[in-house]
Amino acid sequence: MDHVQDKPARDTRAEILTVAAELFARHGYQRTSLREIADRLGLTKAAVLYHFPAKQDILGALTRPLLDDLDAALADIHGDDPAVTTWPAIEGMLDVLLAHRQAMRMVLYDLAPLAMDPAFHRFSDAMLKANRFVAGPDPDLAGQVRATQAIAMLGDPVILLADTPTAALRAEILGGVRRLLAQPPPAHRKAGRPTALSPDLLAKATRLYADGSNTIDEIAAAVGVSRATLYRHLR
Repeated sequence: MDHVQDKPARDTRAEILTVAAELFARHGYQRTSLREIADRLGLTKAAVLYHFPAKQDILGALTRPLLDDLDAALADIHGDDPAVTTWPAIEGMLDVLLAHRQAMRMVLYDLAPLAMDPAFHRFSDAMLKANRFVAGPDPDLAGQVRATQAIAMLGDPVILLADTPTAALRAEILGGVRRLLAQPPPAHRKAGRPTALSPDLLAKATRLYADGSNTIDEIAAAVGVSRATLYRHLR
């Protein structure tokens, strides 16, 4: 007797998020309906609502990894001296934004629905925290404006030039920030997790990722980098 190979179980929730991310990025959150998401997957609208009681819950789930990585990147920074905190904050935020370009597009195009979601407040809090790292504890008005400009100028190029190779885009963005602040990056980075992987560690991370049994957090810990750095290398 022939044995019929068992089909892998369908991860409907993950499929909904994948299709929704594509449609939100292409048409916008407001112009994408739950019916359209369901039709793309061959599901009923009720089946989508079983996993996400409202469309806003889908948007929240799609932006949560971005917010988690922003929190993690800024949690590694300590102190109130801009000479120490400015570039770790700027580079840490930029690496996260580059790793989550699709989510950033949704943030840009759909601020109105996001403003009603706790995710928006988390994103706003992360921006304000990074701003303080750049401005320092007692900045004058010029210092506050420059810090705000430096943080704000990270996001738009990531969104509007989304098809540009990551390394080239990152270098140009950081170059623009350096010119704005009229200062070079520190010669020696503050002690902490590296923002790049050696070829050997990249090979190890790739093997662990391909294995499929390790979470991103576990792989990042194994090779000694942040989640954002790992995402950037495993794109």
